[in-house]
Amino acid sequence: MDGALYAQQNGVAFNIAGGTHHAGSNWGEGFCLLNDQAIAANYLLTNNLSNRILIIDLDVHQGNGTAEIFQNEQRVFTFSMHGAKNFPFRKEKSDLDIPLDDGTTDEIYLNLLKEALINVFKIHQPDFVFYLAGVDVLATDNLGKLALTKNGCKQRDIAVFEACLQHQIPIQVSMGGGYSPTIKTIVDAHCNTFRVARDLFY
Repeated sequence: MDGALYAQQNGVAFNIAGGTHHAGSNWGEGFCLLNDQAIAANYLLTNNLSNRILIIDLDVHQGNGTAEIFQNEQRVFTFSMHGAKNFPFRKEKSDLDIPLDDGTTDEIYLNLLKEALINVFKIHQPDFVFYLAGVDVLATDNLGKLALTKNGCKQRDIAVFEACLQHQIPIQVSMGGGYSPTIKTIVDAHCNTFRVARDLFY
């Protein structure tokens, strides 16, 4: 919630952990007990601090809890781009789901993402964005099954941030998953998300 308020004042805010998107309205799973971005989104709506929220979930696993929580909330648009054959094995229905084949590469991924971003910003016209920036999309990830390079992951972040800047919309970022066997790979990819935001917003 503090991150969302900070983003409204400064354009962008980060939670160095977070992204607990598998927690639903009455369950927890996948290391997720409470859905942090859903709680923050409801806080903004309840306090009339936002009217239309877009949640961009680019963790390799579908944001099933987020989709379930907001399934009947027209003010929140849930967009999840994830591995089709990955956890959770029973998917919920987001407002926009883009399931990806195992082995999806940078070019395919980025083309799908950029087209989707154009459409969701046009259709929903949000005034606030939550972004789940999992780095488990990397080819090195033990649980991901996709084939993005570190640069592809960075270009993903650039696409999201540039869309927010273009539409002058504040964005709160949570880091989500990352399960590459070498910790440095995970840290570098997460740090790229911070670096991109720093270079674009400041």
